[in-house]
Amino acid sequence: MGKGKGKKRKQEEEALQAKKAKKADSSAPIRPARTLTGWKDADAHASDDHGIEAEAQGHNSPSFRNKEKVLVTCSRRINFRYRHLMLNVVSLLPHSKKDSKVESKETKGATLNELIDLRNCSSCLFFECRKAKDLYLWMVKSPSGPSIKFLVNAVHTMEELKLTGNHLKGSRPVLSFSTNFDDSPHWKLVKEMLTQMFGTPKEHRKSKPFHDHVFVFSIVDDHVWFRNYQISVPHNEMDKVDKGGLDKMTLIEVGPRFCLNPIKIFGGSFGGPTLYENPFYVSPNQIRALEKKKKASKYVTKVKAKTRRKIHEMENALVPDEFADLWKED
Repeated sequence: MGKGKGKKRKQEEEALQAKKAKKADSSAPIRPARTLTGWKDADAHASDDHGIEAEAQGHNSPSFRNKEKVLVTCSRRINFRYRHLMLNVVSLLPHSKKDSKVESKETKGATLNELIDLRNCSSCLFFECRKAKDLYLWMVKSPSGPSIKFLVNAVHTMEELKLTGNHLKGSRPVLSFSTNFDDSPHWKLVKEMLTQMFGTPKEHRKSKPFHDHVFVFSIVDDHVWFRNYQISVPHNEMDKVDKGGLDKMTLIEVGPRFCLNPIKIFGGSFGGPTLYENPFYVSPNQIRALEKKKKASKYVTKVKAKTRRKIHEMENALVPDEFADLWKED
């Protein structure tokens, strides 16, 4: 009985060793580490054609892979219109991640940087609401910066506008910028930040490989105006659009609409050295204070007029009329 058990155990050990040897022979090659720009060993993971070209040219630089992910969040006590705007932006960006609200304090930078790192993102759009009236947008590259702070004006959400345009959710946009973005260095930086934030990466898992809408960014009066248009083409089989036939395409606005007024550009993430400060920026608090002063000045002028009238009446008192009680009955 003991002899049979020993023989069986010996057979099991031999089978296990044979299985291990087979597994070691057929094991897959070790996968190289992946970086932000792609694979460390580009030749091992490049396609056959690209590999042949790289070997022929002796080109060993890694192929670029856009792995941009944007965290979109807002501050507590945000207005409903501004919250709807944030949700509209999330629906336009398939490479975005939405998170819970963050307290708008001085320590928000450290909290948001940690949150961006936890959610495996490289950028952040933070909608900060102050006094339930003013909306500020932080556009940040984490963790090393830069970051841009905007004041958001002229907000119109998709629900308000009710426009006829419509495009596929998750499709990649065509980004259009006005020519004056190349006039000064700070506008070039703003353009680059907008390109990285709003440009959907190619072959992103949540995106669709179509270009059926346009994001338009234009500078008017030192403000960045945003518009979203659907690219409409004829659907009849007889009227197919030729390649490059732009004359038959039309643009239909989808929404939302908003205007960005740049306040400051910082060198770090949510702070750091100031690279640019807008000299024409006036805070909404100052505008409201001036409006209150105007209203107060109306009341002050009214009181002054009353006082002047009283002084005039005292200086020019009427002489009593001797015939005033002539016809008065007893």
